[in-house]
Amino acid sequence: MAASHGNSARGGGARGPQGRGKGSKAGPKGGFRSGPGKSSGSGKGSGPGKGSRTGDAAGRGYAKGPASGRGKGPGKPKAAAGQKGPQKPRAFAGVDKYERRASAIKEHGPHRRRRPKNPPVDRLEVHDENGVRLQKLMAQAGVASRRVCEEMIQDGRVSVDEQIVTELGVRVDPALQVVHVDGMRIQTDEKLVYYAFNKPAGVVSTMEDPDGRRCVSDYLDPRKHERVFHVGRLDVETEGLLLLTNDGELTNRLTHPSYEVPKTYLVQVHGPVEKGIGNQMKEGIRLEDGIAKVDDFRLVDSTPGHVLIEVVLHSGRNRIVRRMFDAVDHPVEKLARTHVGPIAIGDQKQGTVRKLSHTEVGNLLASVGM
Repeated sequence: MAASHGNSARGGGARGPQGRGKGSKAGPKGGFRSGPGKSSGSGKGSGPGKGSRTGDAAGRGYAKGPASGRGKGPGKPKAAAGQKGPQKPRAFAGVDKYERRASAIKEHGPHRRRRPKNPPVDRLEVHDENGVRLQKLMAQAGVASRRVCEEMIQDGRVSVDEQIVTELGVRVDPALQVVHVDGMRIQTDEKLVYYAFNKPAGVVSTMEDPDGRRCVSDYLDPRKHERVFHVGRLDVETEGLLLLTNDGELTNRLTHPSYEVPKTYLVQVHGPVEKGIGNQMKEGIRLEDGIAKVDDFRLVDSTPGHVLIEVVLHSGRNRIVRRMFDAVDHPVEKLARTHVGPIAIGDQKQGTVRKLSHTEVGNLLASVGM
């Protein structure tokens, strides 16, 4: 019995019926374990009950320390009254965000403003559903980029068959309809071509010559140039600008006297020239086929024995410039045409053929009301 009592004193008590797994060592040793380190209330208490504290006073004292409670280490501080502690993330937390966004869209509309829909164009008489979009046609004609052409249409600067078009999506027939931009017609028919030919002296203004002389067709490459005809004529010894095209309507207007298309010539005559010659030509000179006069007369240059004069006239009669200077006793020594309406020969080399730009074609069509 004494031995048993001694063992009980050293061990802090006999093992309870719970066995080794559930019991704890009693006495001061067990009490020291429940200090600031491990809590005695960690779920492995002594005695017959699970998680009970030791009956020892020292054990109970240490168990009531600040570290008592479940878990290891110091406990979490409690939140103050009226103050919410950290909250755990909720499931589907983004639902509220989408609900608020949907509500804002419903009240104020979408954040990005939608482009307004264009009105239907079927109501327009100029619209041809089988045609080409107007802005595309303008871009192909060299007016501007397609985006800029769209802005020009919306600004009311474009007309089709004399009707202002401001809606995008209009389609037109390039071969039948007439398009103007800022009052200037653009050529939309790709089959029509326009060339400027700097005719040398000694070349006949015909496409073929039965006498075998050099003519206009000798300067055209059939691989590069479509079949064209000349607008008006220049006599054999006159050089300078000669227009070539397959546009019959334009040719008729350029050569018809009622349209009065101005033509500019540089004339070299024997000098000096009297002061009254210019006024005399402006007032009119009587020729065998009627009165002829110039629109403008200007002295350009003079050298000993020679004078260079620029004259502008709209008459298209045969050899009209030569006959007028013959009438005032100043025969022409050299003659060159530099302009036909808005088209200038510029620094183009003699004997060459160049295609007119889209702007030149537009100005040429506008000069005859097309």
